[in-house]
Amino acid sequence: MFAIRICERRARVYICRMRTRSTSILRFPLYLVIAWALLLIVQGPTHAQTVAAVFDFELIDTSLEGEINGVRVDEQARLRHLSDQLRQRLTNSGRFSLVDIAPVASEARASNLQGCGGCDMQMAKRLGAELAITGTVQKVSNLILNMNIYVRDVSSGATVTAMSADMRGNTDESWSRALDYLIRNRLLAPDYGVRR
Repeated sequence: MFAIRICERRARVYICRMRTRSTSILRFPLYLVIAWALLLIVQGPTHAQTVAAVFDFELIDTSLEGEINGVRVDEQARLRHLSDQLRQRLTNSGRFSLVDIAPVASEARASNLQGCGGCDMQMAKRLGAELAITGTVQKVSNLILNMNIYVRDVSSGATVTAMSADMRGNTDESWSRALDYLIRNRLLAPDYGVRR
C-alpha cells in the first residue's frame, strides 16, 4: 500500500508514492480493530440462555357461567394461543432456550400445576430445564379476569418471580394484550422479571 504525500514542483501539486516503514506499522493496529469489530458483528453478544419448560396455561373458572355451562371451546383455544404466544416471545427474546414439554404434556394437563406440590418443577427437571414457567387465567365473570405467570427455579424450588395482570373482557384481544403486557413489563423487564 502507498501513503500519499503532496509534492511541490514548479508550482504544481503532484501526488507522490511514498513507502515507509511507519505506514506499515500504523496499519497493524487498524487491522486489529477491524478484525475485532467484524468478530463482534458475526458473533453478536454472548449471553448464556436459560433453559426453561413453559407449561400450558390453565383456566381457573370461578364464574357462575362456568358453573352452569362448563368448559367453553373459545376459552380453551385462547389458553392454547396464550401458551404458544408466551413460548414464541421467550424464544425470540434470545434469553431462553425452551425444552419440548411433549413427553410430560398429558401428565401436566391432568394436574393442577398450581396446587400439585411442585409437580411442575419435577416435570421440568425430568426435561432438563432450569426454570418451570406456568400460567393461569382466573375468570370471575366475562367482564373480570386475571392472568398470572409463575417462574420457579427447578433446583431450589424457589419462586423466581410471579406476576399478575387484571383484564376486562373475555376476548382474544384482551387475553393477548394482558399477556403482552406481562411479558414486556414484567417477565422480560430488565429490573423486574427473570434476571440474567
